Amino acid sequence: MTDPATMPGAPLRRMAAARSHRKQAPIVPPANVAGHALILVIAIMTFLSCLTLGAVTLVRDTAAMWQTQIAREATVQIKPIEGLDMEAALASAQRVAASFPGVRQARIVERDATIRLLEPWLGTGFDINELPVPRLVIVTIDPANPPDFAALRQAVIGEVPQATLDDHRTWVDRLIAMANTTVTIGFSVLVLMLVATVLAIVFATRGAMSGNGHIIEVLHFVGAEAGFIAGQFRRHFLLTGMKGAAGGGIAAIIVFIGFSWWSSWNLATPEADQATALFGNFAIGSAGYIGVALVVLLIGALTAVTSHVTVVSYLGDIDPSHNA
Repeated sequence: MTDPATMPGAPLRRMAAARSHRKQAPIVPPANVAGHALILVIAIMTFLSCLTLGAVTLVRDTAAMWQTQIAREATVQIKPIEGLDMEAALASAQRVAASFPGVRQARIVERDATIRLLEPWLGTGFDINELPVPRLVIVTIDPANPPDFAALRQAVIGEVPQATLDDHRTWVDRLIAMANTTVTIGFSVLVLMLVATVLAIVFATRGAMSGNGHIIEVLHFVGAEAGFIAGQFRRHFLLTGMKGAAGGGIAAIIVFIGFSWWSSWNLATPEADQATALFGNFAIGSAGYIGVALVVLLIGALTAVTSHVTVVSYLGDIDPSHNA
């Protein structure tokens, strides 16, 4: 039986088969353009960018929550003085506030509740009657029809001269200013990180161009279109950028989920109680996760666009008559 390998024309067929299965070598070598280092840099910058965005989202949502809660309540404080019947004064202040238009409810903070509020600072076993601690009446406001706070203040003071009304407007204004400042700083840091990412991509692309400059020059002068050459680099760096950005984004999401899980399951400690009171359950919400996805896509797009512009500029330096 004749061996096919020994038949006439077999070497030619093998060469043709090898040629048909051989892949075209890319202009940009996938493994030697400092690829791993660039992916790591992009991943770190994406991770920090997503953390910044998540922190800004958390501060903004928490500030909105605080503002809503504070705007719905006012506080009547009655200072203890000698000869004052505190319980009668509290009842009078509650009655006046509860009957005022725009007030939904007035609730006296009981003696035991006041003691529990002071225990984190004063410890247990103290006598509240020996301390000049004011007693409180919590006034719940109707957000759709808020009361005239000046008139409410006059009505309460007219009934109980030792009382003061705090509508928390000063705290709300300070809270809004603090939140706006924090958000502005956070977005500024985010922009700086994106700029640093772009600069890292420019240097990496320049390095790739230098390492493959002789190939690019030959391709350019034998007639290869600038768009084709730039497209090769754009495709390579887009893949590199998406790998790094996806890794950084996933790491940031894991951190967010970890903090949310910790705040939800570690509620028995005073530290967790304070953190929950300040920031809720550390959940950034759907808007935060959408923001992380947008940051990943943005960094991937910036990687591709930056590499394209850098390559076009390099080709313009090679051939001044080159028009991108």
